[in-house]
Amino acid sequence: MTKEELQNNLGTIAGSGSKAFVRQLQEAGDTKGSHEKIIGQFGVGFYSAFMVSKSVKVYSRSAKAGSKGYLWESDGQGAFKIYECEGVEKGTKIILDVKDTELSFTTPQVIERILKKYSNFVNFEITLNGGKVNTVEALWMKSKDEVSNEDHIDFYKFISGAYDSPMMRLHYAVDAPMTIRALLYVPQSHTEKYGGGRMECGVSLYSRRVLIQSKAKSLLPEWLRFLKGAVDCESIPLNVSREHTQDGALMRRLSSVLTKKAIRWFEEEAKRDRTKYERFIREFGPFLKEGVCTDQVHKMDIAKLLRFETSKAEVDYPYISLEEYRDRMQANQTHIYYITAPSKEMALASPYYEQYKEHGLEVLVLTETIDDFVMQHLDTYAKHKLQNIEMFDATNDGSVQHKKKLEGNKDEDVSIQKKLNDTQVNALADFFCKRLVGRIGVCKATERLRDSPAVLADHESAQMRKVYKVTGQIQGPPPKYNLHFNPKHDVIRKMYTLAHSTNNEDVETAGILAEQLFDNAIIAAGLMEDPRSIVQRLNSIMSKMVQNVDEPTADK
Repeated sequence: MTKEELQNNLGTIAGSGSKAFVRQLQEAGDTKGSHEKIIGQFGVGFYSAFMVSKSVKVYSRSAKAGSKGYLWESDGQGAFKIYECEGVEKGTKIILDVKDTELSFTTPQVIERILKKYSNFVNFEITLNGGKVNTVEALWMKSKDEVSNEDHIDFYKFISGAYDSPMMRLHYAVDAPMTIRALLYVPQSHTEKYGGGRMECGVSLYSRRVLIQSKAKSLLPEWLRFLKGAVDCESIPLNVSREHTQDGALMRRLSSVLTKKAIRWFEEEAKRDRTKYERFIREFGPFLKEGVCTDQVHKMDIAKLLRFETSKAEVDYPYISLEEYRDRMQANQTHIYYITAPSKEMALASPYYEQYKEHGLEVLVLTETIDDFVMQHLDTYAKHKLQNIEMFDATNDGSVQHKKKLEGNKDEDVSIQKKLNDTQVNALADFFCKRLVGRIGVCKATERLRDSPAVLADHESAQMRKVYKVTGQIQGPPPKYNLHFNPKHDVIRKMYTLAHSTNNEDVETAGILAEQLFDNAIIAAGLMEDPRSIVQRLNSIMSKMVQNVDEPTADK
């Protein structure tokens, strides 16, 4: 720099001449690269040197013909001096007289760490002790065709600290509504499932290759925290420290653009490779479900990304989307049906599923604790209510009702069925209520069961109760549950006979059966809090089963 440039660029804080530098480049016809070239040229960052130094000396000589060398010197107290100096080579050299308390900044390890953190991707070569520091390229600034798969793997390992290759990747560039260059990766796995605590955002924010925020929290919504990568946006105005953005509205706009792009990316991946996407769902599905519950702006778009097991799943592709379920619903079907259970096997063995299986209604199988929250937040999809089958009688479904109307006056089944009559039903219901006083609410017969003797009705969700229990929102004993029993079932019919016997032992056996049937219904609904409470009763039942068996003898 010349003497005048030293005065203008270093003699006034925030008067660095950057605008003039850009204007000169634009006048020279270099409009495309002007923004990138300004990084590292001037800036208020120079004054951070006084935070660690007693004094700063700047030796500089302009490349203009006949220019002299100068020394700019200051102790940071508000004044500076400029001397003409002999032996100064073209260019600029800065010498810091580091404070005794800040000598750690003179160690190569600390300098290298700082350079790699903040300036690893600038397109100017940075050397330290003769070696190049910024060895990793800013791949997001290149076009997709210029980056190989090996380049992506190496960059992913660097940016995420991982040792494997990414499951999926997005190389994204757009110039409107703002200039964005991004590289986003989906890892093979995540640490939250191992109880490692909530992960931080894995995407860093850059501006023209310079790091602005590492693991930028406001860059993407929380439910996308599993993503790794880098986002470069030239439109971001920075504050003096260059570590925080000034325009919150612009950051929200950037976050919205990136979130929508990420959702479209997942949609495209689902169409491109269904097997890989189902692997992604098994690993990161809970994050998408979290998004449905927390991101009110994008929740319906996120819902399209969800995948669930189903009672009619294909062997090769066990997961389907809500859109696929809707497309294969029966004519006039009223709702989208689902059941919550620890596993698909348990769901299909549930007494609540029997009726839906008989009518050929497909049921989504939800096996994760968060699933109930997801369904409650969605409530409907494509104008169809998301209905838990535990709370709904399948005979009220539109398709079942329509089939009945089509059958018209079809001859009714006149086969003789063993079944309790209305008087017997009422008597047995009274017996249940007296035996289970304090535990049972309404007790009555139902036609919705096929192979099971009894179920709970109008009860709370098992998954929701578990969550409330863990968070301390539920205290005291469990509530009273309504019991519906099957008047055609063998156990129910014969229990009635025992309950109205003149033999007190038979009546007591009926009472034990009533208690066990009620607890079985609680277990089937997933609401049994302590199964140890039924062990003694089960032992009593087994004793009665073997009481007429002969004792073993010495020769047998």
